[in-house]
Amino acid sequence: MSRNVDILVVGLGPAGASAAREAARAGASVLAVDRKRAAGEPVQCAEFVPWLIGQVVEGVAPVAVQPIEAMHTFVESAAFDRTDGFTGTMIDRDRFDALLVDQAREAGADCRFDTVWDDGFAVAAQLIIGADGPRSGVRAATGLPQPRLIETRQIAVPLLDWNRATDIFLSSGIEGGYAWLFPKGDAANLGVGLAPAARRQLKPVLETLRERLMAEGRIGGAILGHTGGAIPVEGIAGPVAALPDGTPVLLAGDAAGLTNPVTGAGIPAAVMSGGLAGEAAGRWIAGAADALDYYAEEIEDLFGASLRRAVQRRRDLERAFAESVPQPADLRRGWIAYPEYWAPDQAAPPNAMGAL
Repeated sequence: MSRNVDILVVGLGPAGASAAREAARAGASVLAVDRKRAAGEPVQCAEFVPWLIGQVVEGVAPVAVQPIEAMHTFVESAAFDRTDGFTGTMIDRDRFDALLVDQAREAGADCRFDTVWDDGFAVAAQLIIGADGPRSGVRAATGLPQPRLIETRQIAVPLLDWNRATDIFLSSGIEGGYAWLFPKGDAANLGVGLAPAARRQLKPVLETLRERLMAEGRIGGAILGHTGGAIPVEGIAGPVAALPDGTPVLLAGDAAGLTNPVTGAGIPAAVMSGGLAGEAAGRWIAGAADALDYYAEEIEDLFGASLRRAVQRRRDLERAFAESVPQPADLRRGWIAYPEYWAPDQAAPPNAMGAL
């Protein structure tokens, strides 16, 4: 492949597809590439999005599976605490990603899969948007350090106890992270994320929770699928950078560190940052010299305060695990459903934190 374009987008997940769509709508010539063979495959998230995603993404309804009305948080073996502010929708993530790619193509972007971007990629672009995930090659090419990552493991299971709440499990046995059960009709996503030092415990921790939920009659014994992924936990990177040759780079989504370090929530941040990156890139191509600085300011305004809080809460929680056995009060302070998380100042409403 050898060609010249205004904007090269690397990655066609929610961030990259949204960036490609908005840049093309702005009149720029856009090539978007992804190493995957198809949009959204494999699925690497728990597939919950908050209600506000419908305000950001056109046509979410076709990929919706079921509504979510609340969050249930289990701290150790205690009965769950119900939080009603966490409403949203469970989606089919592969169909969601495909929908966004279709929108980008309809806007005029050339979207190609099974295509790897590297130093030998023979495409000249005036600007590059890096939306290629937590281990971003574009980010690395700018000289920015790669972030510390936590690892997750998830299985799909039959759901016997149908409900409209996301279940969160906090425990001293789940080091520096949490476990979840997210319903999708007659099935559910059951997963766990752990601090880097405890990643070898992912499988046994998940199996222990699976056995508990089977004994409670909540899930069936079959395992319908496996997945997993990495989550950056150090906050915003960039989001404006450059390659060694001076080519400007905008980072979006996981590549920019916008995933919440506590919850792993990343879909809305990816969609919003990708759309803003595409708009800024289009404006810059059209001659707006301040467009890239404006993008950096928008990212800070939208995500800066909440991500700094989440980074600090994660550090506090990991310190509690390192120093002793964390108590329920430590676990609650580290989770967004509890007032302790938001003390002493109130940052953003809970539902603004996004989705897994």
